[in-house]
Amino acid sequence: MTKANVNVKIDAKTKEQATALLVRMGLDQTTAIEMFFRQIIAEHRLPFQPIAAKTLDEQIAAAAIGKSGKVVVLSTNQDGNIQIDKKMNPEIYDWAVNG
Repeated sequence: MTKANVNVKIDAKTKEQATALLVRMGLDQTTAIEMFFRQIIAEHRLPFQPIAAKTLDEQIAAAAIGKSGKVVVLSTNQDGNIQIDKKMNPEIYDWAVNG
C-alpha cells in the first residue's frame, strides 16, 4: 500500500495534550489520525457532530440558568459593558468580571 503524508498545523498545547493522551492509550499520532480518517470513510461523515458555538447572549443565559435556576436579564451601559448588581447576582457578577 502506498503511503501519503498529511501536514497539519495545530496549536502546540493541543498537540502536546493529545499526544500525552494518545501515549497513555498506546497510540502514536500517525495511528490516531489514520483511525480518524478510516472512521470518516466507514461512516461517510465525521465521527462526531460539530455544533455551532453559542453566542455570548446564549452563554450568559446558560450560566444564569445553570447556577441559579432562574433567568437573569442583563443590561449594558452605553459603552456595551454588562451591568450587574453584585449583591443581587454575585455568581454572575463574578463570571462577568473574572470570566
